[in-house]
Amino acid sequence: MDGEKQRRGWEYWWIVLWFALLLCFVDQVSTQIRYSLPEEVKEGYTVGNIAKDLGIDVSSLVDRRFRVVSGANDALFQVNQNNGVLSVKEKIDRDELCGKNRACTVNIKTVVENPLEIHYIEVEVTDVNDNYPVFAETKMYLEIPENTLPGARFELPAARDLDAGINSIHTYKLGQNEHFQLQLRDGDDEDKIVFLVLHKQLDREQYTSQSLLLTAYDGGSPPKSGTLNITVCVSDINDNRPVFTQETYTVMLKENTPTGSIIATVNASDADDGLNGEVEYAFSRSSKSQINDKFYLDSVTGEISIKGKIDFEENEAYRLNVQATDKGQPPMTGDCRVLIKVTDVNDNKPEIDITSLSNMTPEGSKRGTVIALISVTDKDSGLNGKVVCSLPDKVPFELKSSVKGNMYSLETKDALDRELVSYYDITIIATDLGQPPQLSHKTIRVHVADVNDNNPEFPYNPINLYLLENNSPGAPIFSVSARDKDLNENAVITYSVIKGGMQNDMASFINIHSENGQIYALKQFDFETVKSFQFHVSASDSGTPALSSNVTVNVFILDKNDNVPVILYPVTSNGSAEGVEEIPRNVNAGHLVTKVRAYDADIGYNGWLLFSLQEVSDHSLFGHLVTKVRAYDADIGYNGWLLFSLQEVSDHSLFGLDRYTGQIRTLRSFTETDESQHKLVILVKDNGNVSLSATTTVIIKVVEPKEAFAASDVKNSIKAEEDNDIAFYLIITLGSVSALFVISIIVLIVMQCSKSTDYSSKYLQDTNYDGTLCHSIQYRSGDKRYMLVGPRMSIGSTLAQGSNRNTLVVSDRRRSSC
Repeated sequence: MDGEKQRRGWEYWWIVLWFALLLCFVDQVSTQIRYSLPEEVKEGYTVGNIAKDLGIDVSSLVDRRFRVVSGANDALFQVNQNNGVLSVKEKIDRDELCGKNRACTVNIKTVVENPLEIHYIEVEVTDVNDNYPVFAETKMYLEIPENTLPGARFELPAARDLDAGINSIHTYKLGQNEHFQLQLRDGDDEDKIVFLVLHKQLDREQYTSQSLLLTAYDGGSPPKSGTLNITVCVSDINDNRPVFTQETYTVMLKENTPTGSIIATVNASDADDGLNGEVEYAFSRSSKSQINDKFYLDSVTGEISIKGKIDFEENEAYRLNVQATDKGQPPMTGDCRVLIKVTDVNDNKPEIDITSLSNMTPEGSKRGTVIALISVTDKDSGLNGKVVCSLPDKVPFELKSSVKGNMYSLETKDALDRELVSYYDITIIATDLGQPPQLSHKTIRVHVADVNDNNPEFPYNPINLYLLENNSPGAPIFSVSARDKDLNENAVITYSVIKGGMQNDMASFINIHSENGQIYALKQFDFETVKSFQFHVSASDSGTPALSSNVTVNVFILDKNDNVPVILYPVTSNGSAEGVEEIPRNVNAGHLVTKVRAYDADIGYNGWLLFSLQEVSDHSLFGHLVTKVRAYDADIGYNGWLLFSLQEVSDHSLFGLDRYTGQIRTLRSFTETDESQHKLVILVKDNGNVSLSATTTVIIKVVEPKEAFAASDVKNSIKAEEDNDIAFYLIITLGSVSALFVISIIVLIVMQCSKSTDYSSKYLQDTNYDGTLCHSIQYRSGDKRYMLVGPRMSIGSTLAQGSNRNTLVVSDRRRSSC
């Protein structure tokens, strides 16, 4: 006792000291603030603005370190230093926090510094009706003798509600009956004590038991409730044997009924009272062991419930022998039989068994070809065991049922094409007729075997091949490739050239590799000899029988610059071209001296000729060996003996050469100091990528006017005859070339389906030519007009005698536009 008093004295002085220190450092302690909020609000819910309610300047809260301190409940709330708002930090459960207390408050202490202030906040948490009334047990058995007088009371268990106040238990109600009433009495802590009062005397011979429903309601809005099932058993004296209401109970039980389900209740009545009339139920000793494994008999209520799994496929019926024994002395017994018939439930899926006859089915098989045999079984009975098989849509197969009904054959329905679908994953669906139906499925893969039913196919037909002339014999020029949609040997392709019936009999000059389709030319093609030809290639597979297809190959020979220009005038003699022209000395500038004529067997740019005067260097500069000029003559003896000399070339200021027409004209009048003989070396070259050329020499003699006229008359007569012959042959040549060209254009248009080919872009390439090309040129010869494809020319141009193909001699005075 002395120690306890001494300890309390020390605590007192410590409290006094703490308050003294508090008064020294605290300038002000605020009054208490009270807030209220419902339970179960969300996090962040605003409780109130402490700063506003206390009159504290919001802008100073951060500097004064406004915060919540101490207490176990401060974790439920948080304060915002920026605005002074108190909010919920985590969810609050009033029932957990305060239990059944009528008032539930949370005390919070907040502190601000400079000067230091302590404020106490009281937050009341109001109850929300979020709990149901609950009884400790859901069932209750009550035994009442039949001689019990009305007014007898039987206490019942009270319900519990975690809510408080008006949301707690408010009232009880008893289900409607003629024997019992409900009586309530206040207990401790505002709980109510519930009594079941017998209102009307029980008659054991009329009712052996009664089921009552007790419902508890709370005071919430809307109110929540909980129930208690009460079974009242009426007892009597033991002067009667228990008698079952039926000698045989028949129960229809669905298989797979959940364990614990009550399937039947046997009821035996005993006119006795008390223990003598109290009946207990049990299976007879003669019952089989599987009865006790499958079923449970409540000894008091006689309810038979399921203890083990009930399977129709295991046992279709059970026979239970039940005894009812009272508790009298000596006990008396009655018995009955319970016949349980198990009804089938569709709880088994169909089982599918597939016997495949062949893993490969040839494409093109006849309709009705059997692929596999299918057997289906279902352990259920009746409609639950009847199975129907089906296939998904859009498959070229069908199911044919047998006489037995559970056997099917998988057969082809439509033609199979391996090139479209190489295999099928067929899902066989088996569905029984139960409710709800059970289904199962099984997939079988059917491979489609290849049959040689596809011809080799070329990607293009015809094929146009453009080949430069002068190709190397034996070298590959092109390759063809065909595709066969079949497989294996049915898709192995062999190529060959079809002999006979080809243009110009060119088949003998074409060979093809039988395996890869590489095409070889066995000869060198010359554009000037053959411009186009056609042959056919056959592609055959290795199937049985073999299938084949053909493709037409159109070969167009493209020109190369392989022909040297040929000088027509001056006439070539003994390997040299040299002409002599005489002109009067008194001619004026622009006088036509002569015209150099030449032709080229090539076409396009390769055959377009340009004329130019050759410049010769000073002969005094060369004597030392720089190079060697080599030449030969097919003749022998003196006729084949060649001499080389340096040619003197006249001054180019006297004469001019038109580069397109080959005309030589005087550039000025002759003077007394000009020489009487002039030698001009003319270079004629084509416009190929690699130009080929030829040269000719023109010797111009300047004579007196009288000599010139006499010589001119003789020369003109001879020359007129030569010009007439040359013009005749030139017209025939140009007409033949033009006709061949027009025919070639028409063939290209028909074969390529309006796909134009610009030959000018292939043959006439820009090499040292500063002009453009026209599509057509018209010229007149006598009474006839001709059109020729070639370079830009003047309106007054004429075709040079001896020219070939589209080689033109053009005047340079006027230019026409394309």
